[in-house]
Amino acid sequence: MAFDPSFTGESGGNVRNVASPDIYTEDFSAAVDYIGLLPSVDRNRIGVLGICGLSGMALTAATSDSRIKAVATVSMYDMSRSMSRSYKDGYTLEQRRMVIDYLSQQRWIDAENGNYSLGLHEVPVDEKGNIVKGNRVLPDSLPGDPNPVLAAFFDYYRTSRGYHPRSINSTTAWTATTPASFFSFPMAANIEMISPRPVMLIAGENAHSRYYSEDVFKEASDPKELVIVPDADHVDLYDKTDMIPFEKLESFFNESLNL
Repeated sequence: MAFDPSFTGESGGNVRNVASPDIYTEDFSAAVDYIGLLPSVDRNRIGVLGICGLSGMALTAATSDSRIKAVATVSMYDMSRSMSRSYKDGYTLEQRRMVIDYLSQQRWIDAENGNYSLGLHEVPVDEKGNIVKGNRVLPDSLPGDPNPVLAAFFDYYRTSRGYHPRSINSTTAWTATTPASFFSFPMAANIEMISPRPVMLIAGENAHSRYYSEDVFKEASDPKELVIVPDADHVDLYDKTDMIPFEKLESFFNESLNL
């Protein structure tokens, strides 16, 4: 089964467009609840496949839910690490404190307005180390010399490849205070608990997010496998069927779940 996480897409609930690491992790276990009640499903053969940020939650769910018998991730992102420490842990300690204060003050603004503001999952910090304030969404058009990561995401979420009017990264963004909960939710803290259930991590050779999969691979206990897809970037593995290693995913789940 495939599902939209809580508060997004076709999933119900309010406030819309808020990401919650504990609820998103719970969503995977709730999905296991659902399919495990179907008479056609063998409860001992339930595996999980996650992509991008939700693949990090899939791993986290497996650390505390042994009913998940195998986990595969594609272009995995550790969103708690990303939001609390920025790309490649780029925030200094002082900048982390600045971000927390910015998010905390944003709560006053939202409370006074009786509504929420929008922002992206990371709070931007400029070259001088200062927070770039204000609502932040993907631009309607790219600047002349765009950041390669921005260009890759734009090419997916702002084009026919991945655009949908109700998707988070198409026309809207997360709530501005979304990062706050991720500061206190270290997703990979118990990654060794997945063993002896197997893990497969798939990342693009040129993906800016590759280090997340590599670091989880180092921390995870056996059995584990890291697959690096030649010439692929982060977004390529969302939808480019000639690059996604379907045969490796198929063999992984067939072997892991005794299919």
